[in-house]
Amino acid sequence: MDRTEIFARLIELIDPFNKKGITVAEATSFVDDLELDSLTVMDLVANIEDEWDINMPLNILPDLETVGQLADAVLKLKG
Repeated sequence: MDRTEIFARLIELIDPFNKKGITVAEATSFVDDLELDSLTVMDLVANIEDEWDINMPLNILPDLETVGQLADAVLKLKG
């Protein structure tokens, strides 16, 4: 699975949390655009970990502000 496929799947995983119905793009911010709170982010992270059978270290989460950054992290963690 390449980054394009990861990004597309992330959009699908984010959709249930996208209460504002905005178009999700590379630069979409979890806090500013999607307005996700920390509990919602943890639910999303759990879904991502299940989807790709990875463990996302909690210390990297503060650095992941956009969907594009998250796609890069998933690709890296998948190895």
